[in-house]
Amino acid sequence: PYTVREARIHVRHIRDLLKSLDPSDAFNGVDCNSLSFLSIFTEGDLGDSGKRKKRGTEMEQIDCTPPEHILPGGKERPLGPLQPQNRDWKPLQCLKVLTMSGWNPPPGNRKMHGDLMYLYVITVEDRHVSITASTRGFYLNQSTAYSFNPKPASPSCLGHSLVELLNQISPTFKKSFATLQKKRVQRHPFERIATPFQVYSWTAPLAEHAMDCVRAEDAYTSRLGYEEHIPGQTRDWNEELQTTRELPRKNLPERLLRERAIFKVHSDFTAAATRGAMAVIDGNVMAINPSEETKMQMFIWNNIFFSLGFDVRDHYKDFAQSIIPGILEREQEQSVVYGSIDFGKTVVSHPEYLELLEKTSRPLKIQKHQVLNDKGEEVELCSSVECKGIIGNDGRHYILDLLRTFPPDLNFLPVEGEEMPEECQKMGFPKQHRHKLCCLRQELVDAFVEHRAMPSGTRVLGDSYLSSEWHPLVQSSRVLLSSQLSFRNGSKHANGGAFLRRYLLFMKLAALQLMQQKAHKEESGGTLLENGSSPARPFPENGTEDGKKSPLEDGRVEENVAGLDQVKELTETIASEDGAVDPKSREVIQNACKAVGSISNMSFDIRFNPDIFSPGVHFPDSSKDQIQDQKQLLKDAAAFLVSYQIPGLVKDCLDHTMLPMDGATLAEAMHQRGINMRYLGKVVDFITKTPAQAQLDHVYKIGITELITRSAKHIFKTYLQGVELSGLSAAISHFLNCFLSSFPNPVAHLPTDELISKKKNKRRRNRNPGSADHTTWASMSPQELWKNICSEAKAYFDFSLACESVDHAVEVHSLQKITLLREISLKAGIQILLKEYNFDNRHKPTFTEEDILNIFPVVKHVNPKASDAFHFFQSGQAKVQQGFLKEGCELISEALNLFNNVYGAMHVEICACLRLLARLNYIMGDYSEALSNQQKAVLMSERVLGIEHPNTVQEYPAKPELFVEGSIGLRQACFTPVATDLQFLGIQ
Repeated sequence: PYTVREARIHVRHIRDLLKSLDPSDAFNGVDCNSLSFLSIFTEGDLGDSGKRKKRGTEMEQIDCTPPEHILPGGKERPLGPLQPQNRDWKPLQCLKVLTMSGWNPPPGNRKMHGDLMYLYVITVEDRHVSITASTRGFYLNQSTAYSFNPKPASPSCLGHSLVELLNQISPTFKKSFATLQKKRVQRHPFERIATPFQVYSWTAPLAEHAMDCVRAEDAYTSRLGYEEHIPGQTRDWNEELQTTRELPRKNLPERLLRERAIFKVHSDFTAAATRGAMAVIDGNVMAINPSEETKMQMFIWNNIFFSLGFDVRDHYKDFAQSIIPGILEREQEQSVVYGSIDFGKTVVSHPEYLELLEKTSRPLKIQKHQVLNDKGEEVELCSSVECKGIIGNDGRHYILDLLRTFPPDLNFLPVEGEEMPEECQKMGFPKQHRHKLCCLRQELVDAFVEHRAMPSGTRVLGDSYLSSEWHPLVQSSRVLLSSQLSFRNGSKHANGGAFLRRYLLFMKLAALQLMQQKAHKEESGGTLLENGSSPARPFPENGTEDGKKSPLEDGRVEENVAGLDQVKELTETIASEDGAVDPKSREVIQNACKAVGSISNMSFDIRFNPDIFSPGVHFPDSSKDQIQDQKQLLKDAAAFLVSYQIPGLVKDCLDHTMLPMDGATLAEAMHQRGINMRYLGKVVDFITKTPAQAQLDHVYKIGITELITRSAKHIFKTYLQGVELSGLSAAISHFLNCFLSSFPNPVAHLPTDELISKKKNKRRRNRNPGSADHTTWASMSPQELWKNICSEAKAYFDFSLACESVDHAVEVHSLQKITLLREISLKAGIQILLKEYNFDNRHKPTFTEEDILNIFPVVKHVNPKASDAFHFFQSGQAKVQQGFLKEGCELISEALNLFNNVYGAMHVEICACLRLLARLNYIMGDYSEALSNQQKAVLMSERVLGIEHPNTVQEYPAKPELFVEGSIGLRQACFTPVATDLQFLGIQ
């Protein structure tokens, strides 16, 4: 028998089936639906065999001629081909209306007769019926819109399912629903499966707003998504997140179960937090401190804590986090047992926190240090002072406020009395930033530590700022380690290997000195000092004596290994408390530590003190020398960023090792090298000064586009805060006109108050509509906006744009207005109407308020990783690089299975697996399997990243030869979407 819960789920399922071919949820960004166009480009040719259906005996002919707008020399950039319309997107109408009846819920006497809920249906034949969902099934009752009569209709119609009942009362429904199901089954499964995270489209066609009972229920009831289908009311996110991380991980099945649970909770939390943030912004959630000013207000929704993050210019962002058990039941002073709540005045520590944070301090390169509290007492910390440790009611240890986890960026933090390295000064640093929380990225910290231990032969451009103290020592080991450092700086997944390589270098530097001592001992006839050790010898200028090879370069492999073993034994002996080591051997280890910049004299260990240059933090006199060393380390890191990472990024682009295709991929490339986006102006400047500037023209255009759109986004955030909800579409269209239109004097269309009576209150009609504060946005002009964009680019990115208008910017930098529109829409979360826009019309503004369809949230979160699957994937890549294709293919296939086990069917990592499998299948001659895997890769990339994402653009023609042996439709698909998307990304 049915229950209320099961009846509601059944109705929701029927609704989903009726809308299975309708793309409106995908355009609106609802329920993890997203768009896919591969079946349109291939005209439905997505069979497993890769062959088109035959008509008679001949294959159907397809015109593969590319359209004119993608041919060389084409100047048109139409938006329409970006999202071709599918004829199946106009599904057969099965019902006119399916909604909840106004007679819900059933009265008590009808509940005792088995009534669960009432539905109201209008069939295509225009028959109005009321349906009762009972414990036995669904049947027609005698109620109308105005009278309630729950008794069964005559003749009685009872169906176990709603579809069975509707088939009996509507012949059109029976026919259309069968056709709909047939078309739905013909779609590829990847076109129907929900994605783990919501993907939003910045363009959408104009669609009719149809009546939808489920959508209305989701919007106006207290139900939170599908969460009522699990036991309990609201979810305890903190307990779920903590419990999944505490699951055992001793073997592969346990790790897969743990990672799958972590990913599921993370994706659910991201979806819930997004809905909650939208509810907070819409004003549907009441603040827990309503008396505070807006930017200080906090909210709780669905057991998620929301706060408005803001910077010095009051740019707001919603931050969501789970609630620490007990934190709302006590004062902050009583809760914090570690860190400081008053910016360093009162500092407390806790032994359990020190023990726990010590485990994270090594991979994060955080130095344990002493600070002084307001009483002059020394307090030991293993994090920044501003981190706050709270022990929750569940006994777990929590830490908050991690803003200063990583070391400060001195290029954007001028400190009186501190002089920056020459390399920084040449580039105009230090430069005052808007806030004092500028930190170095973790990728930069890892790359810098690796660089301190890297032989000069593997460095990127020169050795301009290397200190003479350790440069000669590293110089002599160039050949030894050149083959060891094949991974790229800043690689996302090479952190563990990077540390191992740095440690190996430390060992080999010590081995080098030991062997040099041994060689000198043999030459001097065994001359010993009184203590039995050989005389100390400084390293020669080039690491070896004139005319002699380094012991590490002369091919004596056995001796090298012996030297490494000796160093390992030395370090282990020194590490032990009772280890007896002669002074000269100890000096060997100390010299190697000094050479790589280690904070320890006896082992390789480079760490940063996050409290250096923090205002209000004082250190004891006993650590004065250590503080000076830390200050110099921060200066060296700042110089390393501008002297090595920025030139290295440009060199990678020149070598095509990195190929940014739009602003997002350029930002990703910068982040991989640890370069913050505030250095974007310096990157573009460096490109202009590079001799090979012509070869980097595409990167230069992307950089300029990113500078302009990011500056415009900063202005747009402030601009929107002065707009009331009723004028939002008019304000956004006016901003886009000022930003992109050639029309010199766009006038904002102020929203008229349609609710004001024409007969009453004449005084209200005489009021000036522009006098209110919420209409100040209407006074913006193109000249003012572009002046502000240039000022913002100079203030934030230190780059001189000198563009008076969009036409001036397009002419000077050879940009495309459609690319600027795409970038600002993605960054600001704007969805516009899919149509052709005339940007160059000087007599009419480009955008109207009807062209603005929606504003969607821009969500940032960290993706959990499937560790075992990734290790299999890396091993498979290594086997392929070594030429073992079959073994590599097996490993990649196993990685694919593990990824599916953790992530489900749809994920970016699975897409990468499918792409590589397709290439391997093709190389090994399995063309049908290659085509099948590449089709899946394209479909998945469209669904989880978007049709115009650079990865999707590359997926279509990933291996053009794959399509030679495959279907004609896929060969056609290689042309149109790729060329069109390249135009929008600014490549062509």
